[in-house]
Amino acid sequence: MTVRFGRTELPERQAEVLRRAVRLEWITLAFLTVTATLAFLVLGNSQAMKAAWVEDLLSFIPPIAFLIAVRMARRRPTVRHPYGFHRSVAVGHLVAAVALTGMGAFLIIDSGIGLVTEEHPTIGTVNLFGVTIWLGWLMIAVMAVTGIPPVIVGRMKLGLARELHDKVLYADADMNKADWMTSVGTIVGVLGIGVGLWWMDAAAAIFIAGSIVHDGVGNLRAAVVDLMDARATTFDDARPHPLIGRVDQYLSQLPWVREAGSRVRDEGHVFHIEAFVVPRRGKVALADIESAREGCVSLDGKIQDVVVVPVRELPDVVDAITPRGSTA
Repeated sequence: MTVRFGRTELPERQAEVLRRAVRLEWITLAFLTVTATLAFLVLGNSQAMKAAWVEDLLSFIPPIAFLIAVRMARRRPTVRHPYGFHRSVAVGHLVAAVALTGMGAFLIIDSGIGLVTEEHPTIGTVNLFGVTIWLGWLMIAVMAVTGIPPVIVGRMKLGLARELHDKVLYADADMNKADWMTSVGTIVGVLGIGVGLWWMDAAAAIFIAGSIVHDGVGNLRAAVVDLMDARATTFDDARPHPLIGRVDQYLSQLPWVREAGSRVRDEGHVFHIEAFVVPRRGKVALADIESAREGCVSLDGKIQDVVVVPVRELPDVVDAITPRGSTA
């Protein structure tokens, strides 16, 4: 009999959530295409508009990374990749974070130079349907209209990211949710040019770039920590994932276990768990270990693989759980 490791099929509930997330990401790519095109058409000489346009281009990266990671994660484990391909989610997270951080830093430097050298941007007029209007009004209209959909979609993605434990989707949702600040900042910068306060445009661009860097650095830190096999955390990295405690609690309540503790590796959508148990007796039946492993896997769809290891004492890198009334 061959034991199959590396779950690629999600439970029905999570599978439905994933389908919804994929649809939302395709919708995101569609409206980003429209947004970026409109922003490019009214770009002008405004630093704030350029920063907003670059942010629109950067916003393509997280949904593309998510869609690629989803396809990769469906592959079954191989001899070369025995843990499967779920880490593609973490790789996508890292790629998106590096792009955000790098481009945000470039925009801060570029806009800062414009502010220091006192570049006075100008916004001309355009002829639209036979009417001559100030291009700034078109910029403001584009920012006002295109700033609304990302906020709505971003809030929808947050709930899906929580259920899927998908940090790329969470990073994307976080960026979308904060897009209104980019729109408001751009409008303020354009109005500043209109009333003669040239420096407001560069200041707004630096504000937008700072927001990009903030998102990038936060996600870069989280992506690197995950790839270094830190203890699994919730999708927003706020606290240790509660599944760790559930696994340890389940194992500690087995009649043949005196102490239990585990270390959990975040593989992307799923976890790989190495569970250590201190038996009450010197010998442990193979059937008990196999039953314990299957019981852990059945706790939650996020648990991909579990290895149950009987030991004399728990490693010092895990938190021990001792059953009530047990004498360690």
